[in-house]
Amino acid sequence: MVYKLVYFPIRGRIEPIRLLLVDKNIPYEDVSCSEGWPDKWKSKLAFGQVPQLIDGDLELVQSNTMLRYLGRKHDMYGSDIKEGAHIDMINDGVEDYRLSYVKLIYQNYEAGKEEFITGLPAKFQYLENLLKASSGSIVKGKKTYADYNLFDLLDIHLVLAPSCLDSFPTLKAFHDEIANRPNIKKYRSTDAWQKLPVNGNGKQ
Repeated sequence: MVYKLVYFPIRGRIEPIRLLLVDKNIPYEDVSCSEGWPDKWKSKLAFGQVPQLIDGDLELVQSNTMLRYLGRKHDMYGSDIKEGAHIDMINDGVEDYRLSYVKLIYQNYEAGKEEFITGLPAKFQYLENLLKASSGSIVKGKKTYADYNLFDLLDIHLVLAPSCLDSFPTLKAFHDEIANRPNIKKYRSTDAWQKLPVNGNGKQ
């Protein structure tokens, strides 16, 4: 069964899910909801929003729920309940940072960009410390669902502020390792991917 990913033709919130599937060589189909939104799509979706993951008769929204589902299904949720909790903790921290980024992009880009970038080192230091404590990974020696969410968070911030990881060697090495994984590198080198906007309003 091929997963279906319903979303707009942007990277946005679905990109970590795409990256997970690409890296694991799991087939999926992108389904654009641009045509007919909101009449065709919005009224039929739980919470009236995308992204949506369809797996047979299962239909999920909420991007972090989708990531956790795939993590459980494809053995990327740690080896025990403690590792799973650690993975969730970092993923929830990533979500907090993503919400700040989304607020900037959609509500305060022009007025708030400089101040936002100035505040990044204080945020990234927490992530640097967490990864350094486990040999540069979320869980040492394993890929987890949260790796792809953290990678995408760092990646979109590098678009916003290209030097933002210069003072964080562990985060930079983490980002570089995932960016150079064969399936992901191939995916991100395609014309189709490089033409995808990061966000829905053209700001990045």
